[in-house]
Amino acid sequence: MTEQTTASPAAPASATPTEDEPTGRLARLARLQALQIIIVLAVIVVIFSILKPSAFLTVFNIRGIVQNTAILAVLAVGMTFVIITGGIDLSIGSVLVFSGVVADKVMANIGGGQGWGSAIIGALVAIGCGLAWGLINGFLVARAKVPPLIVTLGTLGMALGLAEVITGGVDLRNVPTVMVNSVGFGNIVGEIPWLAVIAAVIVLLGIVLLHRTRFGLHTYAIGSNPEAGRRAGVNVPRHLVMIYALSGLLAGFAGWLNLAFFQSTTIGGQTATNLSVIAGTVIGGTSLFGGYGSIFGSIVGLFLPATLQDGFNFSITSKIIGLNMYMPVKAKLLGGFFGFSTSPTNFPFPSKLATPNLDGSFTFVRRIIASEFDLLNSSAYWVIPPLIRLSPR
Repeated sequence: MTEQTTASPAAPASATPTEDEPTGRLARLARLQALQIIIVLAVIVVIFSILKPSAFLTVFNIRGIVQNTAILAVLAVGMTFVIITGGIDLSIGSVLVFSGVVADKVMANIGGGQGWGSAIIGALVAIGCGLAWGLINGFLVARAKVPPLIVTLGTLGMALGLAEVITGGVDLRNVPTVMVNSVGFGNIVGEIPWLAVIAAVIVLLGIVLLHRTRFGLHTYAIGSNPEAGRRAGVNVPRHLVMIYALSGLLAGFAGWLNLAFFQSTTIGGQTATNLSVIAGTVIGGTSLFGGYGSIFGSIVGLFLPATLQDGFNFSITSKIIGLNMYMPVKAKLLGGFFGFSTSPTNFPFPSKLATPNLDGSFTFVRRIIASEFDLLNSSAYWVIPPLIRLSPR
């Protein structure tokens, strides 16, 4: 008899590591979008710290950056869920305003508009308003099968329009003092603001919900392949309604936080809030095509443009102060040369820095300042496109 030998089956090709696919924990960590953004953010912080060592890297300035980003972080939690499903929510800024307007009206008519009782009722009202708008978005997207871009663009206009009708286009300021002093500007310990702590709690709850629950697993499944999720037993329409309801709920709560921080409904100040949140979410690694993303990455992505804007603010402010001191002297010299009287009041800064009767140097300086403000307004755009291209598809 001949001895029969059996050869062991070859390992599948997909299981064999290749040079194109780095292995190991460090290699996988290096490919994380959030880590790449953290490195870029650290470089930006180092640069501005070198340029303005006595102003940028201070407790007061860092506290300001964190406070300015806290409300956007609350909105980014809901936006991350929405974008992971392959959707979009353009209405969060308007829902924030509408919720704040209704909450302000309610608080003004309860308990004289003061006290924690009035503030808590206002928070519940704001959350309820945001939840209602979220349910409308979810129903139209999941049940009526209207594209999310169209639905949320429509509710953006509806919510903002209703807010302006209620207020007559005038900002309301009936905010309880205790709410402003504690939530808006109070510190829980040292220089750690309450606003940042509340936002951090929301972010942590969102991380747990997305990465440690079945709800988060179904969210990724729908974003990757809705039909496969349906065949696996996921109720896709109901889950989408819940996702948009969550986004609206957080927008309503952000409206209450916005009241505490700004002491006003800021009707005209939220036009770019939705785009800022979407940009931060995408910069942080959440794919616009769905199925991939993290809340931690979204929060890191929000800090990048916020830090850039804060750093450029210091640079431009110093130039404005220097020019404001220089222009009256320049005017005096030119006045003596051309034979007309000048005074600092003739050269208000910056709206009328130059007049046609003077030489071209004033116009030149004015153009420099205008270009600096344009740079401030678009400071993030030279960083955002390369980072968006890194986002997985």
